Amino acid sequence: MIPLHDPDMRLHTKPYVIYALVAINVLVYAYAFFLSELEGFTFVWRFGLIPFELTGGAAFESIRVGTAQGVQLVDVASPVPTWMTVFTSMFLHGGFMHVAGNMLFLWVFGDNVENRLGRTRFIAFYLGAGVAAALAQVFVDTDSQIPMIGASGAVAGVLGAYLVLYPRSRINTLLMLGWFIMMRRIPALWLIGFWSALQIFGGLGSLASPGGGGVAYFAHLGGLAAGLALGGVSRARAGWHSTPRQFRPRN
Repeated sequence: MIPLHDPDMRLHTKPYVIYALVAINVLVYAYAFFLSELEGFTFVWRFGLIPFELTGGAAFESIRVGTAQGVQLVDVASPVPTWMTVFTSMFLHGGFMHVAGNMLFLWVFGDNVENRLGRTRFIAFYLGAGVAAALAQVFVDTDSQIPMIGASGAVAGVLGAYLVLYPRSRINTLLMLGWFIMMRRIPALWLIGFWSALQIFGGLGSLASPGGGGVAYFAHLGGLAAGLALGGVSRARAGWHSTPRQFRPRN
C-alpha cells in the first residue's frame, strides 16, 4: 500500500518544516550517492548510530574492509560525539527506495501534524520521536555493531500522531496486488493500523536473530509509541471529541 494524498485535510499554513526535512534528507542522500563505494561505506559508519558504541562499548576507530585491492584498514572514527549520531543517523539512507519511501510518508502525513503542532513544536517532536525510536532499537539490540540509519523512526512518530489526531481522514492509496493496481481511499485508522501490525510481527520475528541487521522494527515501534503519546496529549488538550479545524470529511 502506497499512500499518495489525504484530500480530506485542509492546511492553514505552509508546512515549511516538512519542506526543509525532505530537502535535507534528499540532499544528504544525493551527496552520499556520488561517493565511491568505500567512501559511502565510511560515511555511514561515521555518522550512523552503532548501538554497541552508544551503550558504552569502545568507539570504532578503524575496521578492516575487503576491497578490489584486497583487505584495507579503513578509518571510521566519527567526527561527532557518539550521542550525536542518534541525530545524524536520522538523515542517512541506504538506497533510493529507502529515502523515497520515508519522504513520501513524511510528505503525506507530516504536513497536517506540523499544521496542528506549529513549526517549533513539530521540530522538537520529530527529533524526539527519532530519539525514542533509536533508543527502542538499542534497547533490544544492545550489542549490535551494525550502523543504524534512516528517518523511519521519526516518520513512524509522525504516523502515530496522525493516527490519534485524524483517524477518520481517508487517504488516497495505491494498492498493488501482483500485476493488479488500483486506487482506493482508505481510512487512516486502517492504513496506519495495518502498517503498525506489520511492524509488530516483524519485530517479534527479528528477536530470533538480534544483531543481524535488516529492518529496525523496534525503532519503528518506538517512534510510533512516541507519536501516539504526543497525539494523545494534543487531542486531550483540545478535547477528545473535538474535530480539528483543518479536517473536512467529504462524502
